[in-house]
Amino acid sequence: MNTGDKIYIAGHRGLVGSALMRNLITPSPLKGEGRGEGGVYTNILTRTHAELDLTSQAAVEEFFAAEKPDYVFLAAAKVGGIHANNTYPAEFIRDNLAIQTNIIHAAYRNGVKRLLFLGSSCIYPKLAPQPMKEEHLLTGELEPTNRPYALAKIAGIEMCWSYNRQYGTQYLAVMPTNLYGPGDNYHPENSHVIPALIRRFHEAKLVNAPSVAVWGTGTPRREFLYSEDMADACVYLMNLPDERFVPLLGQDRNDGLPPLMNIGVGDDLTIRELAEAVREAVGFAGEIAFDSSKPDGTPRKLMDVSRLHEMGWRATTSFAVGIRQAYADFLAR
Repeated sequence: MNTGDKIYIAGHRGLVGSALMRNLITPSPLKGEGRGEGGVYTNILTRTHAELDLTSQAAVEEFFAAEKPDYVFLAAAKVGGIHANNTYPAEFIRDNLAIQTNIIHAAYRNGVKRLLFLGSSCIYPKLAPQPMKEEHLLTGELEPTNRPYALAKIAGIEMCWSYNRQYGTQYLAVMPTNLYGPGDNYHPENSHVIPALIRRFHEAKLVNAPSVAVWGTGTPRREFLYSEDMADACVYLMNLPDERFVPLLGQDRNDGLPPLMNIGVGDDLTIRELAEAVREAVGFAGEIAFDSSKPDGTPRKLMDVSRLHEMGWRATTSFAVGIRQAYADFLAR
């Protein structure tokens, strides 16, 4: 990407999209090879939901035809934790299928050079071998609590692959592990585990509560990636030269690996360890009470990120540093 290219970030106000915004417009010592001059891009396209309904095919087509972006980061999605996925399954599959279908097709019709589709580690089978490799896609049953969302994201990967094969497009899907960081959603019911815990421990601290309840047994293991690192990996991949980027796309085949790249840190911790780390960062002095009547979800979700490491990128933010910065963001908001 050149600094003056038109770059559209779909979903620029969410956790993922806002991190991409910051990475693209701010010089950073993290930035590596292949970046634009100074790592600063000057022609970023954004639209709020009020300005552009991405579930409307006509609206998306009109936007792409008028703006003609050169590059697209498809970070817009309906997202949420276990409670939200269980409560709104119809919206999770309907809205996500509509958003990605409209954007991917409009990108093709309007000559977008490269598109990066943001997915989720829940695309992998519930009992996938650990760590999860890109080749494990579609090798087993999905976790039921987020199956509608996962199927939508799998359809997005297949759509990228299909357009690459049929039309020679350059669309890559990336699967970040569990994310946290500035701009997260701290809704008391519909948020993911880290922002939910930050809010819960903070509110308990304010009233000197004796304990905080945490869903599940505390034994499942999860991997967490700071959102700023995730954005840096995305921009790094988008800037790979053709000789390194094109082989990832599956333009010439219908078997083997899809156009898919895992993004993560390569290690994990238990939910109990996570809760204890958040408690410490917030400064809550009470106990943690695990509610085993609530679902645990997938027993373990650890990404194999060896391919990304071999390509020259690694996460740089430690969990201890990231969780303190996430809490600072919560306080500021």
